[in-house]
Amino acid sequence: MKHLYANIPKHYLAVDCIIFGYDIVEKELKLLLIKRSFEPALGRWSLAGGFVQENESLDDAACRVLCTLTGLSDLYMEQLYTYGEMNRDPGARVISTSYFALIGIHELDPEIQKKNGAHWRSISNLPELIFDHRIMVDRALNELVEKVKVYPVGFELLPEKFTLVQLQNLYEAIYMRPVDKRNFRKKILSMELLDKQDEKERETSKKGAWYYRFNVEKYRELARNGFFFNLAVS
Repeated sequence: MKHLYANIPKHYLAVDCIIFGYDIVEKELKLLLIKRSFEPALGRWSLAGGFVQENESLDDAACRVLCTLTGLSDLYMEQLYTYGEMNRDPGARVISTSYFALIGIHELDPEIQKKNGAHWRSISNLPELIFDHRIMVDRALNELVEKVKVYPVGFELLPEKFTLVQLQNLYEAIYMRPVDKRNFRKKILSMELLDKQDEKERETSKKGAWYYRFNVEKYRELARNGFFFNLAVS
């Protein structure tokens, strides 16, 4: 039936990946960027992306881009929005679907990062991005802010074990504002989703703070029974 579409205009289809990471030492939310290796916009800062191949779905293409860039699979990834402005890419008519992904900076192999020319840049100090990539980033950031309030996706950005201070620092980095310590701890602990560990983090204080782990299985079981995660704190 291909002949029926012979006179229909043809466009390029692409995916762009907004990859968020959290620097637990610098207490900053960061974005993984690359220097574009081809024209147009050669050498400028860009999101990781690529064209969808004939044998790929949109999700498959985004997974390929993510895996190639990071060396990681099974990452948290979500389709966000499709951008189709006529002149968004000066090279051709390109329609791009954006995805945002969450990875722990500690998970990314520095050698793979270096090989692929990937760089972590702070959300608070991003360089100028090509085309409409900054619009994509801002939309994804707004989505992340709303998402972490009602889903425990923020834990994707942390190591397996973390302190309550580190967890609060993460949320403050995402919200880009301080939150009340007492309310935050009361809310997260009241959900009984954190398992307290038998060890403390002692690198930042003599007294040390207890480590916790997020209990994924317990959350999934509770969610099936109507449990509502809520970390919308002031």
